[in-house]
Amino acid sequence: MNLTTAAPTPTAPTAAAPHIPAQPSVDITWNEAFCSEGANCFRFGLDDAGRAYIGSTLTPDAYVSDSVEALRALVRAVKAGAADHLL
Repeated sequence: MNLTTAAPTPTAPTAAAPHIPAQPSVDITWNEAFCSEGANCFRFGLDDAGRAYIGSTLTPDAYVSDSVEALRALVRAVKAGAADHLL
């Protein structure tokens, strides 16, 4: 999975702040945001190459990307409780 932000840090990577390589500009078609209680809003998108994206409306220039199959597996795992220990 790839994590992308608009302005990657040019400093050396550390455990607390890993280096995020600059990604080429991508034209992402975002779906309408999905908001849960407390206005935690996430959006899902696709690019022309068929890669899938998940982003937060609070930080529109930051998102994770991977294949549609990989993000589908992530969503299924979260729905099945794989991340419940984080709550």
